[in-house]
Formats: sequence, C-alpha cells, structure tokens
Amino acid sequence: MRETLLALLILCSLGLPAVAGAKVVNVEFNFTPYTGDAKADKVRSVAGMTTVSMNGVFVAQQAIEQGDLPVLFETREIAPAVWIPVESLGSILRKGKNTLRIEFAPTSETVPYKARLRWAAVTDEVREEKAPGGKRATNQADAGRDEKEATGRVVMEREFVADFAKPQAWHAYPPVVSITSDDERKLAALVAERPAWFKPDFAKMYALIASNERLDVDEVKEARCLDAAYAAGVRLRAAPEAQLEFSTTGGPEVVVRRRDGLLFETERAAFERIAGGEEMQMCAGMALSVVFPARLVAVRRPDGTWEALP
Repeated sequence: MRETLLALLILCSLGLPAVAGAKVVNVEFNFTPYTGDAKADKVRSVAGMTTVSMNGVFVAQQAIEQGDLPVLFETREIAPAVWIPVESLGSILRKGKNTLRIEFAPTSETVPYKARLRWAAVTDEVREEKAPGGKRATNQADAGRDEKEATGRVVMEREFVADFAKPQAWHAYPPVVSITSDDERKLAALVAERPAWFKPDFAKMYALIASNERLDVDEVKEARCLDAAYAAGVRLRAAPEAQLEFSTTGGPEVVVRRRDGLLFETERAAFERIAGGEEMQMCAGMALSVVFPARLVAVRRPDGTWEALP
C-alpha cells in the first residue's frame, strides 16, 4: 500500500500553478537524503533516522535505508524516502500557519550528501497540460523544494498555510510554559488508564477511533479485528510513570513519551496469533496504533484538567 501511495505521489508531482477556483485540500511534503546526480536516472538514498515534528509536536520517526531511488520527469523529481501528507496529522494541524520540521541523522557522520525537501498543495481539481509525447494530469499546485548540502545531522523547516484544517477549541488555549509535578502525575494517569480500554465491548476504543479521520470505525467494527486480537491474547502495557518524559511545545500541547522504548507495549508473539491472516492483523494493528500511539499529546483545559488529544 505504501509503495502504491508513493507511486501516486510521484505521478502527480508536476508542480503546476494553482488552478483558478480549485480548492486546496491538503499539503504534501517529501524528504530525501541522497548521494549522486539528480540529472541521472537514479540516485542513492542515505541511511539514517528521520524525526518529523509539526508546530513543535513530535509526529514520528522513520528509518531510511540505503538504496537506489528513481529520478523522474523533466523536473528531475526524486522518489521520496519520507512522505508526509499533513492532512493525516489530525488536530495538531492548525487552520492558518503551520511549521513542519524534519531532522535527519545519517548513520555515517562523515559522508557528504544532499538533503532535499519538496512540497506541493493538493487541490480538489485535476488539471491537464500538454507535455512532450502527450498530456499529463495533476491535482497538485504551488510546488517547491529546498536542498542542502550536508555532512552529519541536518534540519529542514518549512512554513505552510492550511486553511483546509478543522479548527479545534483547544487551538485557542494559552501555551503551556511549564509543567508541575502535579501536572506530571495527571498526565501519567492518562497513560496508565488507557490499557484498560482494550476489553470487550471496546466502547472507549471505538469512540476514539471514530474521532480519527484516518480510520473508518464502522469497518473496524464489522471486521471484528479487535475481538480477534483480544481472543489471541493481545494485551497492552503502559510505560511506568518513572520512565515518562513530558515536553512543552511552545503551544497548548504537551507531549508525553517514554524515555527509552514505546509508550505502550504488547507481545509480538500474541499479535501474530491473531486469526484471520495478514488482513485481520493489519486491521487490528491500525486500530491499536490509533488508541495506543508512540506518544500521547495532551492539552490543559481552562478548568485545569488534562485532556488527551485524538
């Protein structure tokens, strides 16, 4: 599935001007550290670890392996090593101005390379344009890119406007400047209570999944993949409070992470016992990842209570 999505992204990456009247529905970024010449048919990706954050909130880490990447079109677009459609990032995406940050730490700190960040708006209209050998179509607009020569760690940032984002009440909350020990206890309690949600009838889990646009809760219910995971012996464990770290972001959000490891853990052997094959395991895995993320983002309500964000 990921390869298909990347292929679609590449096919659409033509960088045409915005179509009059077209509505922007997403902004997509892709990042690639590489060696070689982008004028050639392929380049070589650089191995390392990428950390993505938006508006100061940690989003994900993704490892990049060394390998050949194709270079396509007359615009010499490199197949992305990391693809980030911002609409999928949920409520941390703000209506108006946002900042995406990518930090890349290569496996080798002595080998020089180039780091390329590319972006494009995605519109709700497809445009055709004449091209050598025929026509080409795209639903992307206002494409651009930044490229840096680097050795060792590199950081790339890009501001963008997301008028398509859904406003959230907590977006107007004041920034959290500091976290007290009482705040830490309350945030740790939000983490500790969540594994108990994983039990029939999974009501709290379904409620949270329903608030997440990346997953269709009705399809999860129909598949009964949470039932299958529970029957296989899958259980979740929250990280102990002593292993948690709490980070402010410059905004209302506070990020809760485990210092070393996952915020929620389960035994792989139990997960592999889920009946129904890979499709059922994938369904369960996606549902569990929504409810038991690698990090928890929380905000403090005006009444002083803490609320975990979907």
